[in-house]
Amino acid sequence: MNNGEQNIIEAENLIKRYKRMQVPAIDNLSLKIKRGEIFGLLGPNGAGKTTLINILTGISKPGSGRAFINGNDILKDLDKVKTQTGIVPQEIALYPTLTIWENLYIFGSLYNIPHKILKKRIDEFLVIYGLENKKRSQVRRLSGGMKRRLNIIAGILHNPGLLILDEPTAGIDVQSKVVILDNLRKLNRDGTTILYTSHYMDEAERFCSRAAIIDYGKLIAEGSPAKLVEENTDCNTLEDVFIKLTGREIRE
Repeated sequence: MNNGEQNIIEAENLIKRYKRMQVPAIDNLSLKIKRGEIFGLLGPNGAGKTTLINILTGISKPGSGRAFINGNDILKDLDKVKTQTGIVPQEIALYPTLTIWENLYIFGSLYNIPHKILKKRIDEFLVIYGLENKKRSQVRRLSGGMKRRLNIIAGILHNPGLLILDEPTAGIDVQSKVVILDNLRKLNRDGTTILYTSHYMDEAERFCSRAAIIDYGKLIAEGSPAKLVEENTDCNTLEDVFIKLTGREIRE
């Protein structure tokens, strides 16, 4: 891998096929993400976004190709990758019958964070994300926005250098969305690189420093939101670019 100091993620010619699928889920995809970016991974349903995230996080193995995070091979050095990466999945990955505090203590303990430090971090993040008054509440009794905020805290307790989020603001109230995005920006200013997927093009246009649009497992456009709009002179917004490149056909 080249430019290890500059690029926190490098994917080279990744291919992933699933049985009974006519086309690859990821089709010879190469991508570089610079350290310190807020990088948007955009595409229609079924474009390959979640598959790519699953490969980068070790949940799924590529059929061929290579990928590196912080210079570590995702296949050979997965344990190192996991300690340096925070993952916030699209589905709420929490224990519903446990309290907020119990959930966070369990997730923090997986990273062997000392008790005193972990307790302090939990309390700090609960205040930041507006959940301090709910810490003894069972997760199943929380609103959707509260669960989303809690899902993010669980992914950042170990202070990862790279944070990967799959649809972190899907289906939540405006107030929760503002809290989440404001605090993700602060994490980024403090040095965390963010890779984020979203179907909300207006949000991605404001939030991302750079973005890639993928479709049918292929990378079809890449650049800052402003550059992508500028390169497509008949478009006024990132959403216009997205529709132009991926079409208006509804994807299931």
